[in-house]
Amino acid sequence: MKYMLLIYSNAESWAGLSAEQRDGLAEAHESLSRELTEQGLLVSAAGLADPITTRTVQVRDETINTTDGPYAEAKEHLAGFYLIDVASEERAIEIAAKVPEAALGLVEVRPARSLDLSEW
Repeated sequence: MKYMLLIYSNAESWAGLSAEQRDGLAEAHESLSRELTEQGLLVSAAGLADPITTRTVQVRDETINTTDGPYAEAKEHLAGFYLIDVASEERAIEIAAKVPEAALGLVEVRPARSLDLSEW
């Protein structure tokens, strides 16, 4: 089953890190991505651009409305993700615990559904 590991970060926490700590986080992500790839578990992974670049889109009465920035007002923001394909939720949680931000912010583990409605 596929799981999204949604990585949440906090700008204040990030600002408080030294250059060495930031480099360590990048190296930890590279290591985790390599490990998951070697095990055949990684489907996709990416970091996301700064929340200031976010655009929120809504369609109401066939009119497209956009706003700048993330919709939710919170200190934490979605910073990246891993999409993995593993046998169980327990395995997904084990992997989520290896994501560096699990120690700084949080990592949400969420099953990813197929777009095939017959599988729902």
